[in-house]
Formats: sequence, C-alpha cells, structure tokens
Amino acid sequence: MAHADHAHHSHQPHRRHDHTDIDWSEMAPMLEAQAELFTPLYEHAMAWLAKRQTEPGLIVDAGSGPGVLSCLLADTFPGARIVAVDSAGPLLDRARARSERLGVADRFGTLTGELPDVLDELDYPVDLLWAGRSLHHLGDQRAALAAFAGRLASGGTLALQEGGLPTRFLPRDLGFGRPGLQARLDVLEAEWFAQMRADLPGSVDETEDWPALLAAAGLRPTGTRTFLLDLPAPTTDRARAYVVASLTRSREGFGEHLDAEDRATLDRLLDPDDRASVHHRPDVFVLAAQTVYTAVRTR
Repeated sequence: MAHADHAHHSHQPHRRHDHTDIDWSEMAPMLEAQAELFTPLYEHAMAWLAKRQTEPGLIVDAGSGPGVLSCLLADTFPGARIVAVDSAGPLLDRARARSERLGVADRFGTLTGELPDVLDELDYPVDLLWAGRSLHHLGDQRAALAAFAGRLASGGTLALQEGGLPTRFLPRDLGFGRPGLQARLDVLEAEWFAQMRADLPGSVDETEDWPALLAAAGLRPTGTRTFLLDLPAPTTDRARAYVVASLTRSREGFGEHLDAEDRATLDRLLDPDDRASVHHRPDVFVLAAQTVYTAVRTR
C-alpha cells in the first residue's frame, strides 16, 4: 500500500501499480523526500484533526509508506500508540528508523500486509484511522471502507485523504512550446489513473462521493477540508527535485501519448544542460491541494 503514488503522479509521491516489479528499497528515498516536501500541508491537516479529536489511544496509518505521516501523527497526538501499516516491508523499515530518529519509537509499531485484511491482526479497536491516498489502490473501495469502519472503536474517526487538485509546477506559458502543457499532462494522468483502477484485482467502479461512501460504511461524516501546499518561486532545491521526479515520471509514463511538440517541450524541461529546464528556471513552484474527509463511528 506504499505511497509511491502519483508521491504517494501529480497526484503527489508516482506509484507503479504492479507491486511485484517495484524495488521498494530503491523507491523509498524518493517517496520519503516527497512526503517530507508535503509536510507543511500534512501539518495543517494534523492540526485540523487534533482540534476535532479527543486524544486517541491507538492510531493506524493505513498505507503508511516510509512513515513520514505516521511520525507526524505521533507528534500531534503524544499520548497515542501509532501503528504504520503497509504491504512493503522495506518502507516499514524506514518508518521504524524514522520513529527512532524522532524519538517516538517507544509507542510506534508496524504491521506488514495487504489492506484491508491485515487490519484484522490489530489487537484493539482503532481510535483514529488515517488512510492517506491508499484507498484508491484497493479494487473494492466500498468494501475496504466497510472493513476500515469495522476496525474503529465506538467514537473512533476515519480520516480519508483522497481527491484534491492536480499539482502545478510551471506557468501556463513557458516561453517555448505550446502553452498549457501541464493541463494536457493532467488529462493523460486521469486516463492512466482510470486504467490503474480498472486493472486492480476485484475493481469496482464507484461514484467518488467520499462522504456518501463513508456513510454507506455505517459512519457519520463529520467534515471535509482541503489543505494547500504553496511553495512559491523561486523555490527550494528540494521542491525542484520533486518537480524533476514528477515530470520524469510523466515523460516515462505518458511520453508516447504526447504530440511531438509537447514531447520536445518536456525533454527540454528535463534537460539539465538547458537553462530553460526545471533544473534551472526561476519560475518553478509547487502548488498542491489535497482533501481530507472525516467520519465517526457512532455505535
């Protein structure tokens, strides 16, 4: 359930969906760096959750990847025990190492396995279950939400991070090529995402009305909030590295579906020797919006 996503394609850390061919130890540093870049957004989300939540005893990060957010949860809720859950062992190794570095290892555990079934191994009901862009990697999202809901304690909260807006890095007019390149990449990304969903085992088409799906899982929807990551130009080296990684994935994933002019533009944007590339140009930024939905188990 690792967050190598459109990390976690503009839909934040790219994730290849055939898990068998991913070298997670190789992917991990990139996923970690990307999640760290998004920390300001996550911190706002955590503060919002904390204001609406009595101190939880057990928090589960379902699809935790390398544990950046798991450790933020530990920081936000200092009385809670955190369990990071993922199918990729190498990512959980990093999560454990991170918890040690940040001094929260004494209340930090990991659980390796496929969601949602692996949650049956938890000893106690969950007070706060965070599913950060992990649900859309499960074929039957409705069934998975019902399984998540079934693990909650009475009064427990499910926080679902899905949706938001495609991330932006560049002005509409780059000074070369046809304006609007990122919007065209978004279209290809959306097609890729639909195909990724269709290819998942047990895939079920679902209207992405998340509050309605949370209600169908027997929960009471309690809020929706969208959080912004706004790293304006001139941006940091770390943000630039994220943009390079993101556009490189787009070039590899969708390059053949672009016309020759857009392909040439993308190649120029990725050429470290070109002053107009994202490696050098002063107008690169990162602007992202991600949405969190909450719902509570009332019985």
